[in-house]
Amino acid sequence: MAHHFEIYKDKAGEFRVRFSYNSEVMFSTQGYSSKESAKNAIASIQKNGPGAETVDNS
Repeated sequence: MAHHFEIYKDKAGEFRVRFSYNSEVMFSTQGYSSKESAKNAIASIQKNGPGAETVDNS
């Protein structure tokens, strides 16, 4: 599997999402109190991510 979203529980018991590509974690989200909220975050990234602009603050 070249890339995937993973829902996991952190040490505080919150649900988080991380996205991995070629076994490297590219990003992870904030903590969510429910798994459903984590799933909603994935759906939002999939829907809105492709059209998001890049802001270069360097």
